[in-house]
Amino acid sequence: MTAPRPPLSYRAAGVDIDAGNALVDAIKPLAKTTARPGADAGLGGFGALFDLKAAGFADPILVATTDGVGTKLKIAIETGRHETVGTDLVAMCVNDLVVQGAEPLFFLDYFATGKLEVAAGRAIVAGIAEACRAVGCALVGGETAEMPGMYAAGDYDLAGFAVGAAERGRLLDGSTVAEGDIVLGLASTGLHSNGFSLVRRAVETAGLGYGDPAPFAPGASLGEALLVPTRLYVRSCLAAIRRGGVKALAHITGGGLLENIPRVLPPGLAAEIDAASWPLPPVFRWLAETARLGPAELARTFNCGIGMVAVVAPGEADAVAAVLAGEGETVRPIGRIGRGDATFLRGTEGWPG
Repeated sequence: MTAPRPPLSYRAAGVDIDAGNALVDAIKPLAKTTARPGADAGLGGFGALFDLKAAGFADPILVATTDGVGTKLKIAIETGRHETVGTDLVAMCVNDLVVQGAEPLFFLDYFATGKLEVAAGRAIVAGIAEACRAVGCALVGGETAEMPGMYAAGDYDLAGFAVGAAERGRLLDGSTVAEGDIVLGLASTGLHSNGFSLVRRAVETAGLGYGDPAPFAPGASLGEALLVPTRLYVRSCLAAIRRGGVKALAHITGGGLLENIPRVLPPGLAAEIDAASWPLPPVFRWLAETARLGPAELARTFNCGIGMVAVVAPGEADAVAAVLAGEGETVRPIGRIGRGDATFLRGTEGWPG
């Protein structure tokens, strides 16, 4: 006689509801620290409310963005360093909001893994909450999905969703950009969160491990140097927008300098960027030499040291740059707007390749 099969359970199938509840309990205080006018940032309900009137808006247009961290997560997973990828997640979303003149209001995250590790999950969400506080954005909710069989042991993925607003008539759309306008470049903190499939291949090509000393960052391991988080440009760019004079902003993400600047320019106009106007950071020089990347490939894959650009009239360039610098940005004039149909990069003679 065949013995009866034992009953199944969700835990036996690989999903630990208790671990999920423990993570929610651990992150509730973190979310509370992000409360702002319009949202109390409480977690636990089926949905979150936001009061635009309480946030100070009279006739707002909502702006929404979504993004992820990409394969940079593989480095965080391999090194066990999960503290900074939450900042990357928020930055990739809210930096896209501010280029349209929108103030970030609230943020939601999606965290998916094969087996939930509460300590790693809390570290990730702590980074998300820290970045939300830095830009005045409420962390109002999210989803933690434990999906055995979908991910290898230790693997996880992150996605983020940000909603912002601007008063009607005050959105930035680049429509006033004109020939002769100045392009200001705001320095990046490094790679930010793009191109990491190529970065990881370059690490393999160099025969390095993430615990080895970084060839381009003395005193740091390779993993530490590559995991430097994406810069948050929200407060500085909002200050410049409110001062006046900013015609367009472009967040330099996937596609690099060559493909992101044209997205905010009217038809028939292009940017001529002078690569000699800022120093190419060591990480990009190392990547170019290791992966044998020419200047064009480097500039259409990575930010090359410029994480955000602002387009301003010539007479406003100094004043706008002063506001941005006052908010902590390193700002340089890096080019001009001219006639054409594609961004042009000159002055790369000092770059590898």
